[in-house]
Amino acid sequence: MTILQLAACIGIIMGSFMLLELSPMKFADSLFSFLTAKPKTIKDEINEATHRKKPSLFRREIMEAQDILRLTGRSSRFSLICVCSLGLFALGVSLAVLLENVFLVPVLAVGFMFMPFWYVKLTANHYKNDIAAELETALSIITTSYLRNENILTAAEENIDYLNPPVSKVLGEFLTQMKMIDPDVDAALSAMKPKIDNEIFREWCDAVSACQHDRGLKTTLTPIVNKLSDMRIVNAELEYLMFGPRKEFIIMTIFVIGNIPLMHAVNQSWYNTLMHTAAGQIILAATAALVFVSTAFVIKLTKPIEFRR
Repeated sequence: MTILQLAACIGIIMGSFMLLELSPMKFADSLFSFLTAKPKTIKDEINEATHRKKPSLFRREIMEAQDILRLTGRSSRFSLICVCSLGLFALGVSLAVLLENVFLVPVLAVGFMFMPFWYVKLTANHYKNDIAAELETALSIITTSYLRNENILTAAEENIDYLNPPVSKVLGEFLTQMKMIDPDVDAALSAMKPKIDNEIFREWCDAVSACQHDRGLKTTLTPIVNKLSDMRIVNAELEYLMFGPRKEFIIMTIFVIGNIPLMHAVNQSWYNTLMHTAAGQIILAATAALVFVSTAFVIKLTKPIEFRR
């Protein structure tokens, strides 16, 4: 009976979207835009700007995910993240209903809803590492060309076809600005510098800008590019060290969840007490809540440290 009711509920929701001609993407964007809207009163805006009043947990998670997507050049994927979050919210509610545990409904719904945003946090460092590796190649070949011809525009044009996004996109915008808008090299480098979140890339842009006024400074470019290789090696070692506690947490979580079906096989009466009594359902909901809260803390505390020089 519960499965039929759940299927009917899903059908009603899908039918409502079809009748209203409402796209899940647009619905998710509108909903999350409303949830992340800034305070309407001046007092609330002042308190938030001065950090006297922190945004809600849900709003902080969404804003942090938005910042990560923006810094890694994946802002267009935010709508997909929102849709996945709503889908997992519905999945959490459905799972709790199927287990006939009313206490699990809010826990699984909220916990599953945060999963896409946690995934963004986990993949942010891998994406930055990929960008750093591409930057290492790009800056190396562009610097070599620049040392030969002493013209950054020519050096960029010679090598842009050998580069991959997002570095090639940023470099293409630099060339477009130089050719079509403003031939000022300093202005173009200043506009390109914040488009990639990498300290060495910003230092390289400043050094190239300085070389426009003193050609003798071009010898500083090669040591700057070499820093990318050193940072990639050290950051990889730090990431490996940080993965140890995360791996232990995953193993312990699997053991905790795996004890439930194991209990069904070992002692049927204990399993029935856990799944079909109020006290057991509360314990199950509390355990699930602790797993989700612990997951958030582990992601925060094991965030890889970006090595800087």
